[in-house]
Amino acid sequence: MTAATHSPLFPQVPDSADAVLEGLDPEQREVATALRGPVCVLAGAGTGKTRAITHRIAYGVRAGILHPSTVLAVTFTNRAAGEMRGRLRQLGAQGVQARTFHSAALRQLQYFWPKVIGGSMPRLVDRKIQLVADAAAACRIRLDRGELRDVTGEIEWSKVTQTVPADYALAAAKAGREAPRDPAEIAQLYAAYEDLKRDRAVIDFEDVLLLTVAVLQDRQDVAEQVRAQYQHFVVDEYQDVSPLQQRLLELWLGDRDDLCVVGDASQTIYSFTGATPDHLLDFRTRHPAATVVKLVRDYRSTPQVVHLANGLLSQARGRAADHRLELISQRDPGPEPGYAEYADEPAEAEGAARRIRELLAAGVPAAEIAILFRTNAQSETYEQALADVGVPYQLRGAERFFDRPEVRKAGVALRGAARFGGNDTLLEDTVDLPSQVRAVLSGEGWTPQPPAGSGAVRERWESLAALVNLAHDFVAARPAATLADLVAELDERANAQHAPTVQGVTLASLHSAKGLEWDVVFLVGVAEGMMPITYARTDEQIEEERRLLYVGVTRARERLHVSWALSRSPGGRPSRRPSRFLDGLRPGSGAAARGSVGAAGGIERGFAAAAVGTPAVPRRTQRTPARCRVCGRSLTDAGEMKLMRCEDCPSDMDEGLYARLRDWRAVQAQRNGQPAFCVFTDKTLMAIAETVPEEDGELARIPGVGVRKLNRYGADVLAICAGQDVGGEEAGD
Repeated sequence: MTAATHSPLFPQVPDSADAVLEGLDPEQREVATALRGPVCVLAGAGTGKTRAITHRIAYGVRAGILHPSTVLAVTFTNRAAGEMRGRLRQLGAQGVQARTFHSAALRQLQYFWPKVIGGSMPRLVDRKIQLVADAAAACRIRLDRGELRDVTGEIEWSKVTQTVPADYALAAAKAGREAPRDPAEIAQLYAAYEDLKRDRAVIDFEDVLLLTVAVLQDRQDVAEQVRAQYQHFVVDEYQDVSPLQQRLLELWLGDRDDLCVVGDASQTIYSFTGATPDHLLDFRTRHPAATVVKLVRDYRSTPQVVHLANGLLSQARGRAADHRLELISQRDPGPEPGYAEYADEPAEAEGAARRIRELLAAGVPAAEIAILFRTNAQSETYEQALADVGVPYQLRGAERFFDRPEVRKAGVALRGAARFGGNDTLLEDTVDLPSQVRAVLSGEGWTPQPPAGSGAVRERWESLAALVNLAHDFVAARPAATLADLVAELDERANAQHAPTVQGVTLASLHSAKGLEWDVVFLVGVAEGMMPITYARTDEQIEEERRLLYVGVTRARERLHVSWALSRSPGGRPSRRPSRFLDGLRPGSGAAARGSVGAAGGIERGFAAAAVGTPAVPRRTQRTPARCRVCGRSLTDAGEMKLMRCEDCPSDMDEGLYARLRDWRAVQAQRNGQPAFCVFTDKTLMAIAETVPEEDGELARIPGVGVRKLNRYGADVLAICAGQDVGGEEAGD
């Protein structure tokens, strides 16, 4: 029995309702035939969930139980909705509405607006950034492009969580969000943005949902008309619904329960947008009579890939982990996942490129190979490595590195400095090429220390930091290189990567890879600080990073390659370690700390309605500021947090360097007339001696080294770390 994800180009339409059920496994068949009452489908990666729900709709239509025009299937992307419509046509179920939440709501709003409001509906703006910029100007708040994107994201989150401007600060704090600006400023911008929309008679995509909800709540006649039209609902990717989408779904349903939801809590990776798996996990509580079907037969991946995916989740914690599914591969065995450790990031990229070239030579189509990474800023190294070996590629879900606005703008600034650097005051105190690049890019938003949190500001900083790192690597290879030489190198790289690459290897972030699959997947950069990402600090954030890696692993059908680099650049100190998520799973990493066994496949019938109203046990979440980089344990002691390891975990500190730093500190303290710890504490010196930073950015990331101390002592500390004798001379203020 198979449920392959690949189907013939022109499949034959089943000639009867029973024929629709042919080829389904027992659990998929249960989904297809459970046509009444609430149904919850918990579907693991690769288990044929789209197949199950489209056959469910088609079987109901072909059997005469469901009328096509009364069925509404909703999902989250136009691509997924289009795929669903295509499959329904192939099964002979034309006329079923398969739409995104926004598309379905917009259609209803356009229809009822003249009746409910009167006149024509306001114009829908597809990009709200310009409106946010105008709101900022009205508030006399200056925002750069990255901040505009971040503030826009906060406004979108507020609206999908039904948070009004006055409540933003409290709601953001409660949700643990790292606001890109002062919360009071964002609330002010949010309010001004809403005022501007009203003044200009426009609405945004979130308004479409909000207004539809308002109409259905306020007008009983409209709600009854919609409910008479749509009597049967199917919701795909239910773990990604926001509170606003859930409210709309409840209004569509009314007091009925003809609802089928499909999802997997272990693939919840968009919580930063307001998505929450709670609606999926609480489905049985809200609908005690629901039928729950668990799909665990994985038709996508080999047993070897599935074993790694199950192992990742076996170590997970939290509510989603308690409901994880133990996948069972239905494919023939394949090769074991490969693990590779490299000295530095360029070597890691070159290793992946060489292996891909071998695969292409062996006949693997380029379109069936993907390189997946955590952040878009990582793409440049892989773009270059593939271009160097003549392998075509396509970038999914992001602009090419050299096409990004901040990179283009930085290139213009560097080109201008190369031409007129003698008259540029920014370059007056620079002594080498890297310091020139840092000075120029500081005017574009680069700082020695990365901004807190995620989002557009962080992405922009990472792009600029990649250019700073590139300058260091370039001068290491060509010590006599000038700024003009670096600009020429950047131009050559940009030009080399503009060749047509439609049929190439896919480069994608893990987030943008959701819903896709390839025969061969390279998961790169799987090291601490990148996976989990360095700004993931709470237990909930760490677990979402684990789920993100799980999504990456389950994209692979046949072959999976996992790699990491011990240092960022060639010749750098090998201070990195593989991701904690691989502990106990990769060869030589010890035994895994196993969690509870995941849920098996099967069907659970609803229980008595008397269970309605049973109070749910409240969840308690614990926030932790950091984790040990050696053992992964949560850190709460301030001294341990500075070291980024437990006090009793093994140290790789350079004892000689630590002694030299202490001697230097004693001289500085005496000259400043202050205690030694006011220069740097012992823990900070130990962290420096363990990290051995090579540049300002690495030193600035060490807890206890702020901007002031970096400016005052940074040059001395870096010189000592490089083995130079600074003679106890005081760094300049």
